[in-house]
Amino acid sequence: MTASSVSSPPEPPVVDDGPDDEGGWWSNSPGWAKGVLAGGLVLILLLVGGLVGALIGQRTAPTYGPAAGSVDVGFLQDMSVHHRQAIQMAVWERSNTTDPALRQLAFDIESSQTQQLGMMQGWLQLWDEPTETAPGQYMAWMGMPMAAMPGMATEADLQRFRASTGQGLDVEFLQLMLRHHEGGLHMMEMAAADASVSPVRALASSMVTTQKAEAQTMTQMLAARGAAPLPMN
Repeated sequence: MTASSVSSPPEPPVVDDGPDDEGGWWSNSPGWAKGVLAGGLVLILLLVGGLVGALIGQRTAPTYGPAAGSVDVGFLQDMSVHHRQAIQMAVWERSNTTDPALRQLAFDIESSQTQQLGMMQGWLQLWDEPTETAPGQYMAWMGMPMAAMPGMATEADLQRFRASTGQGLDVEFLQLMLRHHEGGLHMMEMAAADASVSPVRALASSMVTTQKAEAQTMTQMLAARGAAPLPMN
């Protein structure tokens, strides 16, 4: 047998591990696959951009929430100031009275109005509004701007209250807090009727109910101690 008649062994099969060119899988992908991937990336970018824009717009849009000067904003600002003073008086009474009934009343007022104050401050901050009324502009949302709201204790009132002891302290507290409740009632009733945000109306309505009941209790407590309510300031 001659050498020329011997068959050469078959060449091993070539294993294709993918293209070696620098473009990699992207350059060798069919055109339709590139289009789908590119379109998906564009959609993702648009969605992310829209979400960021919505979040930014929610914080900066001037129409977000009730407008400045509205019943909602004005009530929350004024009543925040009103509540802060009531809380201060209630804390002092609770800490210094020796009468269990007065201590309980002061604690109830402190607790309820602290919770309400937190709600009011939260709404104002959410709406990017000042958390208090500008001095001299109290009740402007009611068409009657005033330097001070009805029922608010003066600094002289507070000094006299803090200097009192025993039953005199309790009488001072009852007189000042009763006048305080009655002075804020008109604001609460107007907000309960005219606020545009339903939770604000509900809050104002609950204040009317609670403070009317507390005012009746304080009137009875004053009578039992031989004292009378103060005239409205």
